[in-house]
Amino acid sequence: MSDQRFAELKNDLILRVCRGEKVERTPVWIMRQAGRYLPEFKEVRADVDFFTVCRNPELACKVTLQPIDRFPGLDAAIIFSDILVIPQAMGLEVQMIPGKGPHFPDPVREPSEMSRVKYPVDIKKELQYVFDAITLTRQRLEGRVPLIGFSGAPWTLLSYCIEGGGISGSGMNHAKLWLYKYKEESHRFLKMLTDTVVGYLIGQVDAGAQLLQVFDSWSGDLSPDLFDEYCLPYLVDIAKRVKEVHPTIPMICFAKGSNFGLTKLAQLSQYDVLGIDWTIEPKVAREFVAGTNKVLQGNMDPAVMFAGQEVIDREVERMINSFGTQRYIANLGHGMQPSMTIDSAANFISSVHNISTRLASEKVNKQE
Repeated sequence: MSDQRFAELKNDLILRVCRGEKVERTPVWIMRQAGRYLPEFKEVRADVDFFTVCRNPELACKVTLQPIDRFPGLDAAIIFSDILVIPQAMGLEVQMIPGKGPHFPDPVREPSEMSRVKYPVDIKKELQYVFDAITLTRQRLEGRVPLIGFSGAPWTLLSYCIEGGGISGSGMNHAKLWLYKYKEESHRFLKMLTDTVVGYLIGQVDAGAQLLQVFDSWSGDLSPDLFDEYCLPYLVDIAKRVKEVHPTIPMICFAKGSNFGLTKLAQLSQYDVLGIDWTIEPKVAREFVAGTNKVLQGNMDPAVMFAGQEVIDREVERMINSFGTQRYIANLGHGMQPSMTIDSAANFISSVHNISTRLASEKVNKQE
């Protein structure tokens, strides 16, 4: 049933892929497609800090639409926000330091400090600004493309809450210590985060999101055993509970670096799409999810974006040839970087369009 608040959708390609339908070409969107590589985004950020943009529905809508306006070939918009709005909603201070990234001035280093974490969370009160941004953006998209909502996954959120930011290259020593030393408390914290994420994702669909992605950005730092205990059950639970309320909402899980977990995620979870990074061959990923009908998303190495049109074309063709043109969403294996150019994004999008259309047509002609 269509939502009378919003215009009829003109491009439903990515939704059809998520449903397993046959499509005429491969859909494409780019993680962090709204960001610092865009001059128009830099203009917005010149006057306000990062979380002010997130908390202002008008500004969040504006920057969400910037890549859609610039690159008509994109097949989805993703609401401009941040995974760390969840810790903020749970009473923890999070700052975004220019040139450094997220910073928690007072991380939760010991289980005794969990008393500072607000739970349960009044989702509507604490995160209404995200829901308002989603509704406004859906209206202003005027049906051009679907709108993606998202959240961080419990383990990734937990790691930020404990480490305090600056995770890349940190070894995750503080967060992993919890998993080894404070098992019961770790599960309790993860359950609190999971409950909050579920309510948040349901609220995004209620507000107008047409597709959801769960980012487990730091799951690749865990061993398979730790992944099975502290990531997998909560990822599975999130999809199950969201689908109980919104059974038709397509959901993507991107557990970066956790290729060893693909088969279990495919077999045990209700995610329609599994995102993968560039450290696994597409054909191998297909084998890992065989028999589950899961759609795959990814997995271009972002470094290719610095190499120019000829290399982007070559790598896109290799990627799509390996994935195939069906049950596949083209994307990078991670997000756009501030030093990337507008041309690199445009080249990637046009390359996916041209190559996937040609390959899909060639396959049809061979079958005929």
